[in-house]
This record gives sequence, C-alpha cells and structure tokens, in this order.
Amino acid sequence: QVQLVESGGGLVQPGGSLRLSCAASGFTFSSYWMSWVRQAPGKGLEWVSNIQSGGGSASYADSVKGRFAISRDNAKNTLYLQMNSLKPEDTAVYYCAKVGAYSDYDYWGQGTQVTVSS
Repeated sequence: QVQLVESGGGLVQPGGSLRLSCAASGFTFSSYWMSWVRQAPGKGLEWVSNIQSGGGSASYADSVKGRFAISRDNAKNTLYLQMNSLKPEDTAVYYCAKVGAYSDYDYWGQGTQVTVSS
C-alpha cells in the first residue's frame, strides 16, 4: 500500500533553516508529481510547492517563493523541502502528498510539525 512518511520537522528560530523529508513507498515514485501542503494552527490547508515527476521543474506559493526549495531523489523514493529564512508564519504541520493521475492529492503523509519561534 502507498505510504508517505514525513520527517525533519522541529523548533527553529526565525531566520533559521530546516529540511523536511518524505519517504515514499507502495507506488512508482518516479512516475508522479509530488507536493508539499501545510496547515497552520487554526487554519485550513495551504499548498506550498509542487515538483514534476522527474524533478525538472517546480512551482511555489508566493508566500514561500525564494525561501523554500522542493527537490526529489527518485532513486531513493524521497521528496525534500529545504526551508530557509523561516518566519513565524511558516509554523504549521507540513504534509507531503502524491499527485494522482487526475491532478488530485490522492495520498497524504501523517505530517511533521514545524514551529518557528524565538
């Protein structure tokens, strides 16, 4: 069965950096676009970033553009999110999600907490 397991979250000071990882299994990882989505406390889901199946191109929400970088290692079935210049408003649970054949998010990880605070 499909599994997505995020890791790498934690507490970081404003201006700091974290790298999130998402280990994927149960599907042909290299065939699918992947996304990062986040949910801040008391708020709804917010799309953060997409990456093509081959890792050749990516897109970002305006709120993170220039600070975050999505990448993937298809040989390791792993998705990454490098987060730099973190702000308190980046505090959220971060989820990795598989993009299905019809551009929906058909599988989600359990999420990893990122807290940006002094």
